[in-house]
Amino acid sequence: MMRGGIKLRATDAEDFQVLSAILQDALIPVREVAYISAERRFVLVGSRFKWENCSEAADAPVHPVAPPPADDLPDAAFADCQAYERVNCGICFENVTQVRRRGFDPRDRNRILELLTVSIEASAITLVFAGGCALRLEGPDIKCRIEDLGEPWPTPWRPRHAIGETA
Repeated sequence: MMRGGIKLRATDAEDFQVLSAILQDALIPVREVAYISAERRFVLVGSRFKWENCSEAADAPVHPVAPPPADDLPDAAFADCQAYERVNCGICFENVTQVRRRGFDPRDRNRILELLTVSIEASAITLVFAGGCALRLEGPDIKCRIEDLGEPWPTPWRPRHAIGETA
């Protein structure tokens, strides 16, 4: 049984801002990304960092993207956070008529994309990833549903980005 999982629907710009914050730093394997054109759906599964566990720890020290050796990990860095966790999350965009990609080869099935933000424009949603990668979903009145899948698991580190990092 899942404890406290997120289940949301985004239908407008304000909803997509919330969705973007929740999905920030999600790790998405390219093999878990699919466009189902007959259903006008774009679906993916990724592991999202549970930022809601750390809402009170905005000023706490952060750790590099790759976890440091266990003996170099300062215990004080975790004091203000309930727990660093990830959870698998299913994401479905509806009413998608076209998908464009930038910065990665969809045949590179072992590649992991790190989501930085979700931006909304007229008739398009762009998923912006670290390293200059992006997916642009086009279509009228795009809607999105996200749902946590299964139980979260602990992770020893919190995501961090270089100051000023952009896609």
